[in-house]
Amino acid sequence: MNIKQAKNQIQNAMTAYFTKDPFGNYVIPIEQQRPVFLMGPPGIGKTAIMEQIAADLGVGLVSYSMTHHTRQSALGLPFIVRKTYGGKEYDVSEYTMSEIIASVYDLMEDTGVKEGILFLDEINCVSETLAPSMLQFLQYKIFGRHKVPEGWIVVTAGNPPEYNNSVREFDIVTWDRLKRVDVEPDFDTWKEYAYSRSVHPAVMTYLEIKKADFYQVETTVDGKRFVTARGWSDLSDMMRLYEQHGLTIDENLVGQYLQNRKIAKDFAVYYDLFNKYRSDYQVDKILAGKADESIKDHARKAKFDERLSLLGLLLDAVTEYLRSVCAEESVQTLLMDVLRTVRTELAKPGAETAKLLEKQIKEQRAALSSGRRASSMSRENQAVREALCAILEDQRAMILKERPANNQAAFALLKGDFDRRLAEMRGSAGEAGKKLSNLFLFCREVFPDGQELLILVTELTINPHCARFVGRYGCKEYFACNKELLFYERQLEIIQKMEDVNWELD
Repeated sequence: MNIKQAKNQIQNAMTAYFTKDPFGNYVIPIEQQRPVFLMGPPGIGKTAIMEQIAADLGVGLVSYSMTHHTRQSALGLPFIVRKTYGGKEYDVSEYTMSEIIASVYDLMEDTGVKEGILFLDEINCVSETLAPSMLQFLQYKIFGRHKVPEGWIVVTAGNPPEYNNSVREFDIVTWDRLKRVDVEPDFDTWKEYAYSRSVHPAVMTYLEIKKADFYQVETTVDGKRFVTARGWSDLSDMMRLYEQHGLTIDENLVGQYLQNRKIAKDFAVYYDLFNKYRSDYQVDKILAGKADESIKDHARKAKFDERLSLLGLLLDAVTEYLRSVCAEESVQTLLMDVLRTVRTELAKPGAETAKLLEKQIKEQRAALSSGRRASSMSRENQAVREALCAILEDQRAMILKERPANNQAAFALLKGDFDRRLAEMRGSAGEAGKKLSNLFLFCREVFPDGQELLILVTELTINPHCARFVGRYGCKEYFACNKELLFYERQLEIIQKMEDVNWELD
């Protein structure tokens, strides 16, 4: 299965394991909760989906790589205690708490999160001394004499033997205690994640043209050559920062992330070409609906690969506008909830607006800190919470500066500030909507009979920021184009069925 299907399988299992009966007990006892074993090649996003699942479910996440753990660090160190049995004293071996189990309790103490996921990566690469203890852990969730806390679910991961020489083959007894999920790399599924992470458009369009370069692992006389999804994602992040600082992106940089010399060279060459397209096509003018005839004529005469690159540039640019509006809307929603709470508190005797805002800021920052520490809050939600705190700081400074006569006047200032921000957000949404419409109008005019419109609609449909924006604010050009393409696909399906019938009659 692909990584998205694997995520759904794991998330469904987590939902089942977290289910409680009317008395607050887990329906499936901890001993019967089979740990999930996520088996797949390196760099396809196994760790990333665990972070996403924890954020989606709002639970904690503790991650460990088992490759560096010895028996002592995993199980704890022995020490001697005196105990009395039947009137006689004996020296008895006890164990300190496992570092792994202790980290779960530390997270619970630091964040107040009571449920979570203990993610153990590379579990089939444990040391020889630790291997015998793993069967007990997988069945009873015990390291040494200390148990994983109730409410914490164990998820494990590992690579197949062909990717890692340190892999230890599990026996049937061990496999029979695991809920195994096999996952394979899949570019089309990865694209959804890539859009949410704003992966560089040069990476997206290159892989659209050369999908076979998305994931490769091969053994040569010079050793392993490989390219992974993690490599593309990390390269994209570095490319964004290099462009931001005006640094050179060349084959030397690319080769540090794509450890296949041919693919690294091909992508470096493509990136230079991509930059030429970026210079030739004035994307801002196209999205503003002001593209001149020379740009349109250039696009009409372009080869298909160049058209894909242009679409990548346009999609990247318009996505940034849509993403910004969606983020602003999330901030405004949280701000509205906070101000409602402040309004309620202001009705109480002795309430002071500035102090109430200060209290809200502390609570929001505490929630942000806890969510970040526990991995129970996505990066996007962290950014939204940071923006909210900044606004509340501004509003508190405004109240201290204006010194309103009473709480009613103070809240009127807060409401006025909220209304101003809301109007700005709606203005931004209107501008973003126009740019999205202009993108469709440009493609309709320049590529009326090509595949570009189908590609455009498909990419926007799987883009989470576009899906949210269109669902909230609409886009008649998107809906019209989508309807036409569905009709066109239905025609092709009917024609294909007719051809199949004719073939059968022959």
